[in-house]
Amino acid sequence: MKSIEEINAKIREGSVCVVTAKEMKEIVTEMGTKKAAKEVDVVTTGTFGAMCSTGVFINFGHADPPIKFKRVWLNDVEAYTGMAAVDIFLGATKISETREFYGGAHVIEELVFGKEVEMRAIGFGTDCYPRKEILTSISLQDVNQAVMVNPRNAYQRYRAATNSSERILRTYMGTLLPNYGNVTFAGTGEISPMNNDPEFRTIGIGTRIFLCGARGYIIGEGTQHSPPFGTLMVKGNLKEMKPDFLKACYFPGYAPSIFLGIGIPIPVLDDEIAKATGIKDDEIKTTIIDFGVPRRDRPTVREVSYAELKSGKVEINGQDVRVSPLSSYYIAEKVMKELKKMIEKGEFFLSMPVERVKRNEIFKPMKQREIRIVREFMTKAVTINEDLSIEDAAMLMIQKNVNHLPVVDKEKVLKGIVTSWDIAKAITVGARRVEEVMTRDVVTVFPDEPIAIAISKLEKYDISALPVIDNKKRVLGIVTSETISKMLGV
Repeated sequence: MKSIEEINAKIREGSVCVVTAKEMKEIVTEMGTKKAAKEVDVVTTGTFGAMCSTGVFINFGHADPPIKFKRVWLNDVEAYTGMAAVDIFLGATKISETREFYGGAHVIEELVFGKEVEMRAIGFGTDCYPRKEILTSISLQDVNQAVMVNPRNAYQRYRAATNSSERILRTYMGTLLPNYGNVTFAGTGEISPMNNDPEFRTIGIGTRIFLCGARGYIIGEGTQHSPPFGTLMVKGNLKEMKPDFLKACYFPGYAPSIFLGIGIPIPVLDDEIAKATGIKDDEIKTTIIDFGVPRRDRPTVREVSYAELKSGKVEINGQDVRVSPLSSYYIAEKVMKELKKMIEKGEFFLSMPVERVKRNEIFKPMKQREIRIVREFMTKAVTINEDLSIEDAAMLMIQKNVNHLPVVDKEKVLKGIVTSWDIAKAITVGARRVEEVMTRDVVTVFPDEPIAIAISKLEKYDISALPVIDNKKRVLGIVTSETISKMLGV
């Protein structure tokens, strides 16, 4: 058994044994956990990925005459002002009002790079804060405090993403190609901080960490903390951060975000911690979920290990699908190595948490009113094939008293749709078969989508019915504006 005090004493003496998480895997394999625990004092970990739940508190000092902020913009990115007179919080994902592909993350990056940004504000105009507007430029050197406080960073692991739908999806997991065209994943697996201390024995409130090149601290479990998908709430001084470990980005169709480098030193206090730091990618599991289904609880496609994800391809439905990371393993390694150097030089000391991060926490969904889904409103669809004659299609509509006939192939896969209007038009132009008049680009819904989505599609495309399909485009039923109106009583 070792203590933090003993390890810190070794750091002061220059005799501490520090290895990276990558090196520790080899040491545990070669020596075993008991010998590794005796030889190694500290294991440095690292991650570098997009961390949307990031922001900075800034105090600008008082203007002359003084102003109490009502609204503030930094490079046309609005910050939150609902605090004291000249304190603001700038969120990384806040979008610029004038600049394309630019947001709070980019402002934070420019400040760390030493650049000036434009600050524009309007005030309330009170007796003690009479000024009503100000326009100036500021840098990090000009402000009193700039403190990064991030509600949710350093995910322990993350669910990978794919897309079963027929269209490209732009998401916070990057661009997802149609028909399971690719898989994206986040996290660095075996070198990620919380994967090397899954019981959170050394990770908790007060743990000193490496945050974008600065010394930072864990101030609690992060929002949506739910082990093994644990998260951390962290803080650090923006003025001490280094550009090498912080990078703004923009996810098309989603929002700005920011890549952060976070490293946590794991003190090897005993055999159990040594064993935990020996974890490898093939032991770390996550799931691939389908973003093609627009619901909170997206379907799981399959379970997968980080070793498989990092290989560059995974198998889905018997096919090899390419995989790409949203985290940089290369820079995460730089984080580990930089933290290792700082400890070896006596520039970084360890701290035990005053309170451990919770090991068991349930992530609850948003409380909301009952969601009614398409499945409740859909009726059986009368389907036809594209070789059917116009006369037979017209007769079928009369017999079944329907105005919409989804066109399918032998496997019930949707190929198009014919309406009573199409039939009337076909007769006037002399068309003979359904394939000549059917609409091929069909607007559809899934059975478990909220009915509100179906209603919005009907209104947006000015249509009166939607075929209900599964993820292989097989027709399950149909939902019409008439049925919806009757069931909702409108």
